Amino acid sequence: MTTARATEKAVTGRIHSWDLSTGVDGPGTRFVLFVSGCPLRCLYCANPDTWHMRDGREVTVDEVMAEIGKYRAFLTAAGGGVTITGGEPLLQPAFTGEVLRRCKETGLHTALDTSGFLGTRATDELLTRTDLVLLDIKSFDVSAYRRLTGGELTPTLNFATRLDRLGARTWIRYVLVPGWTDDPDAIDGLARFVAGLESVERVDILPFHKLGAPKYEALGIPFPLRDAPTPGRELVERVRRQFRAHGVTAH
Repeated sequence: MTTARATEKAVTGRIHSWDLSTGVDGPGTRFVLFVSGCPLRCLYCANPDTWHMRDGREVTVDEVMAEIGKYRAFLTAAGGGVTITGGEPLLQPAFTGEVLRRCKETGLHTALDTSGFLGTRATDELLTRTDLVLLDIKSFDVSAYRRLTGGELTPTLNFATRLDRLGARTWIRYVLVPGWTDDPDAIDGLARFVAGLESVERVDILPFHKLGAPKYEALGIPFPLRDAPTPGRELVERVRRQFRAHGVTAH
């Protein structure tokens, strides 16, 4: 007869790596698990080495939990927890959901960083194991979103609405790229949309950077936004003011 413990060991996933971080992956100091595989191809992606599941390393949930366990006391004392990111965690919903469940069982705060593009793969049960959803909305302009990511905007907006209906605590993440995601009208549209979601606590404006450029070079692929400028302080503050004008907390 199969035991519950054996069933847990059977759940595997493909990951790129894990790391500790403070600041942008949720509250406190976080154990950040980078899973492999992503359906989008964002032009500014800083982790092109996580695009393909075949490039990841297969691990069991037990292996992941053993690594997390080394830092559990520290994470708790630092007011942090575990964040699953990628890649796209919802490309591997069974694995992601099981890691979230095990973390919750040990009393660790859990966060899910997702584009929402595969939001239909997240069961309500998975979301109840998630203390915080970090939802990346790449653009509010349908055409710009398609050019920027290769995907469609509607699934992400539908997922945001579903999170609100479930009362799931949510932070919106918005990468600011001059010439791509700085259109005032599109930002106002997004701000109005977010203002209507009671579950959204804040919007984090993340300035575009080029720290991932060496990864593209190592992979032998061009970095699409190599020549794009990074946003200045004035532009970042302008976008924050636009969100705040709609009653949205913006950082």
